[in-house]
Amino acid sequence: MSDTVRQDTLVSLLGGKRGAFDATAPLVVFVLTWLLTGHSIAWAAAASLVAAAAIAAVRLAQRKRPRAVVLGLLSVAVAALIVLYTGRAQDILLPRIVSNAASALVWAGFIVFRRPLLGLIVGGLLGQRTQWRLDPALLRAYSLASWVWVAMYALRVAVLTPFWNSDSDDFAVIGGGVAQVVLSWPLLVLCLVVSGWVIKAALPKDHPGLRHPLTANSQHADS
Repeated sequence: MSDTVRQDTLVSLLGGKRGAFDATAPLVVFVLTWLLTGHSIAWAAAASLVAAAAIAAVRLAQRKRPRAVVLGLLSVAVAALIVLYTGRAQDILLPRIVSNAASALVWAGFIVFRRPLLGLIVGGLLGQRTQWRLDPALLRAYSLASWVWVAMYALRVAVLTPFWNSDSDDFAVIGGGVAQVVLSWPLLVLCLVVSGWVIKAALPKDHPGLRHPLTANSQHADS
């Protein structure tokens, strides 16, 4: 992101490798079980639920953000219920498509209302609260960089939707599963790097950086 904010800290806050594993492992288990049981949706859904429950138990024992753990388990449960109800294995991708579409809309909405989420996250890490919003240059930089995150969520929707819509079960489930893995941790890291570059490029060369928002008072003091 920037030399003023450790990338590993920000990635950890956004889920990090552990979060990516927790989100994709139940899907991988679903796909493998579905293949090994001759395309049995019931066995695949049950296996993914067991995997999600095991991951949740480990994370709760490690005292890792209980709300995120519970929400992750619920998302897997919802996906399992959907495929059991519809009888379509590719519907395992539907909650991920919906959640990413919702995330894209939320991030875009915060930008439109001049409260880009990337600024809120980084500002919180730096202990600035919303002081950065008084700096037009920082506000613009965070807004531009937040569009990168909107693009990431939109890309996930664009890639996963054709798999979900496919009439070929093997293509939909296997291809969608592989795509989901590629679109998790690797894409998150790429998004982080690109958004950091956007912030750096958007800020004026004489700007003191993320840790030092230029408010009206500070500009007056400098003058």
